[in-house]
Amino acid sequence: MNTSNDSALVLFSGGQDSTTCLAWALAHYRHVETIGFDYGQRHAIELTMRPSLLSKMRGFSDDWHAKLGEDHMLDLGLISQLSHTAMTEEIEITMQENGLPNTFVPGRNLMFMLVAATLAYRRGLNVLVGGMCETDFSGYPDCRDDSMKALQVALNLGMATRLKLETPLMWINKAQTWQMAERLGGSHLVDLIRSDTHTCYLGERGTLHPWGHGCGTCPACALRARGYEEYAAAL
Repeated sequence: MNTSNDSALVLFSGGQDSTTCLAWALAHYRHVETIGFDYGQRHAIELTMRPSLLSKMRGFSDDWHAKLGEDHMLDLGLISQLSHTAMTEEIEITMQENGLPNTFVPGRNLMFMLVAATLAYRRGLNVLVGGMCETDFSGYPDCRDDSMKALQVALNLGMATRLKLETPLMWINKAQTWQMAERLGGSHLVDLIRSDTHTCYLGERGTLHPWGHGCGTCPACALRARGYEEYAAAL
């Protein structure tokens, strides 16, 4: 199923979207590495899930095991120093006067991509893969397709490279994200995403719901649950 001989670096948080993107990259590129960021996030449990998830992804097939290379975990604590958001502090999740929820961390995805591009340059990787999506999202401006296209231009101009930014979830909803996972890894991958990934903004693991672990009430849980219900209803 390889579409090229390129190598990819996947922004891998340990959540549903990034795990699906990792499976997508493993299906499309000959060599795949992963990068994660500790930025003082409130749901730091996602970082705890990453090593086990990566190990289990390697165990899916000999092909995936051979393709999946080094994982890189970087400290971006600067983000929490710059931000006052519900993603980095123990405050209530609310809507702001600018129409965005206070879970929006200004500049986060832009910084993630910049740092990933810098690492990709050093590692000789020419594709960056991220789970940004503007179909089912909270209106975050740094998740928009236009933002990613503009960033790709800026990165390549600034580093004299030809990096490609891939966002395989950009134009699909959460139900379709579940469907993509099934196409890529069957029910085994769907079950892994349900049980081992983390999406909840509050960092709640607790009960395993049909759609996975989480508080069940934050925006991330609500979106994930609704998508799973729509996916399951179509089976």
